[in-house]
Amino acid sequence: MKIVKNEKLITRNAKIGRYSSLVGLLIIIGVTIYLFQAMGRAETITETTTWLLLGTLLVSMIISQVSVYFATRWGRRPDLLLEKALKGLPGDYTLYHYTTPVPHLLVGSAGLWLLLPYFVRGVVTYRKNRWRLSGGSWASKYMRFLGQETLGQPDLEISAQAEALTKFLKERLPTEAELPPIQAALVFLEETAQIQADDAPFPTLPAKKLKEFLRKTAKEKPLSSQQIALINAALAGKAS
Repeated sequence: MKIVKNEKLITRNAKIGRYSSLVGLLIIIGVTIYLFQAMGRAETITETTTWLLLGTLLVSMIISQVSVYFATRWGRRPDLLLEKALKGLPGDYTLYHYTTPVPHLLVGSAGLWLLLPYFVRGVVTYRKNRWRLSGGSWASKYMRFLGQETLGQPDLEISAQAEALTKFLKERLPTEAELPPIQAALVFLEETAQIQADDAPFPTLPAKKLKEFLRKTAKEKPLSSQQIALINAALAGKAS
């Protein structure tokens, strides 16, 4: 399996996640220290300082959410964990990280696959057209309360990614070329995640089962070597 990734982007965004987390923490510590000091000097607490404190806390919360966004998508390196899960796939597969219109794309005999990695713990269910994440430890529930462990809206995310990739490829593939179906899979990277989503509209599985799933898919209706080469050339900007 070949790997193509934007290492510069990953490194930069991982740093943003680390530094923004540190800044948010320092702001909260600073506000806490000020409040303890102000408790002994009530005259220092005015309407102006109260609004300043509230504004500062709001800024720290925004910075915290930014750090979570960057840390989850880049700091925890889902690219490396996906590579580990797919290690051993044949050489006709290429795994793209942040070099196409979508974050993680696998191209090979199993077809075109959007891979959506998730760092969540607990029970993942899909019932009555709804995704739900429940259970897990108290720490997991607390992180979920803060918005750090969520499923979001996979259906909408997949739809947006598929649309962006379709547009990108149609602009670069020869007019007579047929675009293979774009498929998607939700991949859970935490080993403690329990998945109960047999009726989900997309394959929903732990990372350890991803490779075997793709091998079975490739046997059912494989993508030809010519199609694979054409798609890879278009992604590399070499198709006409």
